[in-house]
Amino acid sequence: MKANLFVPLLLFSALSVASAQYFVIDDPREFDSVVILSSRLAKLAGDMRFVEGPVWVPAEGGYLVFSDIPANELKKWSAEADLTTFRKPSNNANGNCLDQEGRLISAEHGGRRLVIAQKDGTLETLVDRCEGKRFNSPNDVVVKGDGTVWFTDPDYGLGSNPKEQAGNYVFRFDPKTKDIRPVATDFERPNGLCFAPGEKRLYIADSDRFRHHIRVFDVQKDGTLSGGKVFCTIAPGVPDGIRCDATGRLYSTAGDGIHIFGPDGGKIGKFVVPETPANLAFGGNDYKTLFITARTSLYAIRLGVRGAR
Repeated sequence: MKANLFVPLLLFSALSVASAQYFVIDDPREFDSVVILSSRLAKLAGDMRFVEGPVWVPAEGGYLVFSDIPANELKKWSAEADLTTFRKPSNNANGNCLDQEGRLISAEHGGRRLVIAQKDGTLETLVDRCEGKRFNSPNDVVVKGDGTVWFTDPDYGLGSNPKEQAGNYVFRFDPKTKDIRPVATDFERPNGLCFAPGEKRLYIADSDRFRHHIRVFDVQKDGTLSGGKVFCTIAPGVPDGIRCDATGRLYSTAGDGIHIFGPDGGKIGKFVVPETPANLAFGGNDYKTLFITARTSLYAIRLGVRGAR
């Protein structure tokens, strides 16, 4: 069945469409400019195990890559081909992003490393250690405009492997100099992360059940972080994946759906998702479609704003 979620030059072939869209509006004026109230949340694919780490790839007409972690597989969704296998095995990859050359970087739980896919399809280890010690289980990853790679390394994907890092850190890796260093060491369970437009601020989610908040840091010219105050607290549930739109609003997964905040931390509103979301990414040919990985399914909704790139 064709969904009524339309993106210019991209029509979703959806399994189903939510029969009733449920919005909670805290700031009507802001919410109106973000969410198209006539849009409906479309379920694009289902019957997976636990999906995470979506990233939009603009090549070849555009498609979404995301992880099914326990299935040990990267999935691919496009309007033309629907759902297919992108990479299997995936070493239980979680987060995915693109570097400045459009190459896919994946954070592997099983490999305890970041990998990069070269243009010819060759998969290479980008980084797997800091000071000779293996990472815990790299979780989410983003690339800054200068090419540096920033990622979170909690231990809840570690399984029975021995922990070598002293804590659960956030790291910065420079592929040019091979410099790898922790930039934040006081998180319980660092998870999603994203840069604000302009890359002067970095948001990092802490998915610890007692903290369940998102902190914001100032990014210094030397690649260090300062500040780190709590930007917002997520309830119900905990924050996981986070993204910014082009105007600086922050979108976070939560126990009941997607919560939206202004750059000042004020709550704009939320929309409910039938399954608890784990991550999200802007995409489509104009980056106004929000793709959501939620437990066993992939969803999408059309917004009135573009995602930050």
